[in-house]
Amino acid sequence: MAAKRRSSRGRSSSRRKGTNTGIPGLSFSAKRAFGITKAKRSISRATGIPTTKSGRRQKLGRMMTGGCLMPIVYMLAIIALLVILVG
Repeated sequence: MAAKRRSSRGRSSSRRKGTNTGIPGLSFSAKRAFGITKAKRSISRATGIPTTKSGRRQKLGRMMTGGCLMPIVYMLAIIALLVILVG
């Protein structure tokens, strides 16, 4: 007879994570309460610089490639052709 599998803490893995207030559907965020989230969002919109790490990486990638990877692919193809033809 097979034993029932449980997570490392002995709880079922299908159980939902509890909220930090103890009331289902209600959570508290100190950053939102103090207005930090709104301030970051307004600064980000005014400057055009994302505040998240992934957002900054995406913006940098778009700036480097012009929003499309095809110019870089075409340039590499031309260089490869020249190397093949010359070599």
